Amino acid sequence: MRLFALLFAACTALLATPLAADPADIQAASRSVVRVVLVAEEDGETFYVGHGSGFAVAPDKIITNAHLVAPMREDASIRIGIIPSEGTTTYGGKLTAISARNDLAVIQLEKGRLPSLALLATPLDDGASVMAIGYPAAVDRAQGLDARETVAPMAPVKTPGVISGGRTTRDFDTILHTAALAKGNSGGPLVDLCGRVAGVNSFGSLSDGNDAEYGFAVSNRELFSFLRSAKIDYQLADSPCRSVAELSAEERTRAAAAAINTRERQQSEQAERRDLEERALREAEHEVIAARENHVAFAALMLVLAGLGAGATFVLHERGDGDKRKIAGAVTGALVLTAALGLALRPSFDKAEDIAMAAVKKELGEKGVLAGASDGVYECRIVPERSKITRSTPPSVEIGWTASGCVNDRTQYGQDADGWTRVFVRNEDQLVAINQFNPATREFRTENFQLGLATMETARKIRARYTSKSCTTEPDRLAELEDMQKALRQALPAQPNEVLTYSCTVRPKANAKK
Repeated sequence: MRLFALLFAACTALLATPLAADPADIQAASRSVVRVVLVAEEDGETFYVGHGSGFAVAPDKIITNAHLVAPMREDASIRIGIIPSEGTTTYGGKLTAISARNDLAVIQLEKGRLPSLALLATPLDDGASVMAIGYPAAVDRAQGLDARETVAPMAPVKTPGVISGGRTTRDFDTILHTAALAKGNSGGPLVDLCGRVAGVNSFGSLSDGNDAEYGFAVSNRELFSFLRSAKIDYQLADSPCRSVAELSAEERTRAAAAAINTRERQQSEQAERRDLEERALREAEHEVIAARENHVAFAALMLVLAGLGAGATFVLHERGDGDKRKIAGAVTGALVLTAALGLALRPSFDKAEDIAMAAVKKELGEKGVLAGASDGVYECRIVPERSKITRSTPPSVEIGWTASGCVNDRTQYGQDADGWTRVFVRNEDQLVAINQFNPATREFRTENFQLGLATMETARKIRARYTSKSCTTEPDRLAELEDMQKALRQALPAQPNEVLTYSCTVRPKANAKK
C-alpha cells in the first residue's frame, strides 16, 4: 500500500511538472537589461549617435559590446546614457574597460544601482533553450518611436531560441544560437530559462531573405577572463535550471512519503507505548507483590516476637515479678500493634497502576527531550536537490533560536499555519524574502521574490507600518507583525524566483559563535 501511494504521488508530480522554466525568471532578468545610448554634443546641441543593449553584472557596472562604444575613441564629445527597463530615472555612464579582441566593454554607472545577473559557470548543452534580451531598433521603428521616446525607460524585447553549438568564430569564443537578433541587440545578454547569463550577444548572420538567421554571443569563457582582468566581482550560477513547479511537485511527493512515514512512526510509537505500559505494569505488580510479601513477613516476625513476649510475660507472672511482667506485656502489645500496622499498610494492587504510569511518563519524557527541538543555535546547510538556486550556492546559515520565535536575539518571527515565518523587505536591492523555520523538523527555508520597482515600493510601504524591530512576546506587537506579513504576502507574486531549503543541526547556546 505504501509503495502504491509513493508511485502514485511520483506520477502525479511528473505529470504536473512543466517542461519549461518559470517565465517570471525571464521577467526578473529583463530588469537587469539596459539600453545603452550614445549621444554627442556640438554647438550646445545634443545629437543621437546610436544605441545598443547591456546588462548589469554588478549593481553599478554594465556589460556591453566593445563595437557599440568604439565611436567614443574617435570623438571625445560622445557621452553614454544608461536607460533602465523601468522607473523614471536614467543614468550617465563612464567607459572603464574595453577589449576589442573579444568585443566586450564595461560601463560604470555614475549613480544609482541596478539588479545584477548571475553568470552560468558551465556552457549550455546543444539544443538548450535560451532567450535573447535587448533593445532591437527594428522594434522601435515598427512602433514609430522617435529618439526622445527611445531614451525613456521601457521593457526590453525577449526572443527565444536554442543553442546550435558546434561552431565559433576564429577571433574569440562564441555561442551560435537561433534567438533572433537585430541592430540594437548588441551587448544584451543571452540567458537560460532561469535568467542566468550564458553569453553576450554580439552579432548576427547575414541573410538574403531565404536563409534562417543565427546569432552569435560572446561566450562566458571570454567574459570571465575579461571581468577578472578588469578586477570586477560577479555572481556565478553553478546549479541546474529548475522551475518552481518542478520543485513543488517533488516536495509534494516528498511530503506524501513523509506523511506515510509519520503514520507508520505514530503506529510504531503507539505499539511501543502499549508494550511499555504492559511491561511497566508487570514490573509494578511484581514490585507491589514483593512489597506486600515484605510487609507480611515483617508482620509475621513481629507476631513471633510478640509470642515470645507473651511467653515471657507468663513466666514473669508465675514468678511474681510484677514490674518486669508489666514491661514484657507492654513490649508484647507494641509488637502485636506493629504487626497489625504492617499488615494494614500493605500496598494495594491499585498502587501498581500509579507506579506503572509514573515509569511510563518518565521514560517517554526523557525520549521527548532527546528527540524534540529546544532553544539553541542551529547550523543550517543548503540542500541543493530540494532547492532552486539562481545564483552561486549560498553559504550555511546560523540561527540562534528561542521557543518564543526570537532569532539571533534581535528578529521576531511570527507563528502561523506554515510555522515560524518572517518576511524581509530588502533595502539594498529589489528583493523580498520569506524565511520559514521549523525547529521540530530542523528545516530552514527561504523564498526569494525578485520584484519590479512598483511592487517593491508597495512592499516597503507595507513594511514601514511595523514600527517594532526587536523581539517581543507582547500580544499587540505580535498581532501587528502578523498583519504586516499577511499584507506583504498578498502583494507578492504567486511564486518566488528562488527557493532555498536548508537542513539544520543544533548545538547548545553556550557553544555559539561569538
